[in-house]
Amino acid sequence: MSLHTLRSPKGSTKRKRRVARGIGSGMGKTATRGTKGQKARRQISPWFEGGQTPIHRRLPIKKGFRNVNHKEYAIVNLDDLQNLFEKGAEVTPEALINTGIIPGVKDGVKILAFGTLDKKLKVSAHKFSKAAAEAITKAGGEVIVL
Repeated sequence: MSLHTLRSPKGSTKRKRRVARGIGSGMGKTATRGTKGQKARRQISPWFEGGQTPIHRRLPIKKGFRNVNHKEYAIVNLDDLQNLFEKGAEVTPEALINTGIIPGVKDGVKILAFGTLDKKLKVSAHKFSKAAAEAITKAGGEVIVL
């Protein structure tokens, strides 16, 4: 094999299609667009959807998108813990559901620092705000992240 015998495989190269260059090309007159109709007369913008409301008008504007990985937590405040649990009690998601503070766990339970806490409680939850965790430990309680 030498360089002068190299050839590209049969069918690997094609000639460029020259449209609208006379009847002899086989692609003259209507320039491969067919006769009549919207596509024969003018270019249609690529985002034209045939009269259907376009996607840029169907998408939400102000409300935005909901993140697929969004987690929704059942929220419990320190006031609720203060009012509904005795000193030294163990607070778990099951105990919160039994007392009626939250209807269900959802993606987890989050403790927020609304209100005050002066009881020693052992609190187990999926998330804590910094202020809530500080308030629980300051009252002599224990914070357990599930």
